[in-house]
Amino acid sequence: MKIVRNHHRVLIQGITGKQGTFWTERMQDYGTQVVGGVNPKKAGSTHCKLPVYASAKEAMQADGGFDASVLFIPPLGVKAAALDAIEAGARYLCILTEHVPVRDVMYVMAAAAEHDAHVTGPNTAGSVTVGECFVGFMPAFNKRIFRKGSIGVISRSGSLGTLMCQNITAAGFGQSAFIGIGGDPIIGTTTKDALKALDEFEGTDAVVIVGEIGGSMEELAAEYAAEMEKPVFAFVAGGAAPKGKKMGHAGAIVMGDTGTDSSKNEAFEAAGVTVLDTPSHIGAALKERLV
Repeated sequence: MKIVRNHHRVLIQGITGKQGTFWTERMQDYGTQVVGGVNPKKAGSTHCKLPVYASAKEAMQADGGFDASVLFIPPLGVKAAALDAIEAGARYLCILTEHVPVRDVMYVMAAAAEHDAHVTGPNTAGSVTVGECFVGFMPAFNKRIFRKGSIGVISRSGSLGTLMCQNITAAGFGQSAFIGIGGDPIIGTTTKDALKALDEFEGTDAVVIVGEIGGSMEELAAEYAAEMEKPVFAFVAGGAAPKGKKMGHAGAIVMGDTGTDSSKNEAFEAAGVTVLDTPSHIGAALKERLV
């Protein structure tokens, strides 16, 4: 996967909506190089001091085009908007929307793979390259939550990811980057993908994973973590969830003995990952391993 940097040119699909407007302004203020937006009904106008295009394909024809697109698009419009960006040549898509039909997600992922485009989401809070830029709706600008440092953070959940980052900052550390992978059953960037990206990301000395019950992403990430030189820490949410019951995210469902918190924690421990009982323990764990 790609980590968005401040030299990347970012397009906002759905820029004129309430959320699109608010978060575009926050991204601009933080340093994200937003170059335009898309709304077919308002093409040719200006919004947030940016040109509004009829399509991503049209935006790509403008001076400089764009590298990444952020989708503030309703569920049933995501497929068309994502394909528009992918076919235009976007290298990175951040799909914030939840409740996107699974068939649509599968189609988008196949198209992205065919065009060598990287996707985070659906149902992601976005990502933050601390001190540079962010895409989505993580509060990168809140200094109690994010400050420049050397800890990479991965999370399925935006709220739990925010809490973990706040605890890291409160303990006197800071983050290099945050990657929200999304909470749906089918997503474009897995925990392992994000872990590999942060392992290779400059200025990252350790990585914190905020996982959840359900699926096998954490177990697969543990296999990669076992080969890393950088220390890895992990917290798995949902330990009290009964088997077969969906908890929170659509991907957080335990079937039989697979996808449980115990299976994930056992995999992490076997890989040498420091397992946390709660997010509040991250400060002490970082000080023990890094200081």
